[in-house]
Amino acid sequence: MVKFLTIIFGLLVLTVVLWTVFEDQLFTKENAKELVEEQNISLQDNFELKENKSMSAIGDFYHTFTLKLSERDRQNAIITIKSADNFKADKSIDQMLYLSDKRYFGPEVTQNYETENAYVSEYFQPSGREGYAPTFRRISISKTRNELTFEDIDE
Repeated sequence: MVKFLTIIFGLLVLTVVLWTVFEDQLFTKENAKELVEEQNISLQDNFELKENKSMSAIGDFYHTFTLKLSERDRQNAIITIKSADNFKADKSIDQMLYLSDKRYFGPEVTQNYETENAYVSEYFQPSGREGYAPTFRRISISKTRNELTFEDIDE
């Protein structure tokens, strides 16, 4: 019985190690689509996952990917961002959400704005627990290329 449990435990540890090492290679277009659609950006056409990177350290995690979109999906994403009630076209935003002093408790916040190079939608959700990282996600739609860049920063 001990030998069986040792084998099961070893397989579990091996699975966790392999998942951690190959996490970026196991990330799929469907995973990307789900993350983008969580922020109400709909992808109807086929797209290419151009780049996917993640990095982590003790207490910090950063994940980013870039998608090559169809012109139609790009335009729809821009319309979604620009039609948001809180859209700011003047390239000025009140606060950087990831620097919020309400990192642990408070409401979810979205921010939609335009920069010189992109249309941006940001999402911030406090963790609800002291000492735990909040969720901060940013989607940027390029003004000059059919590209969407997603960033997930937990620090």
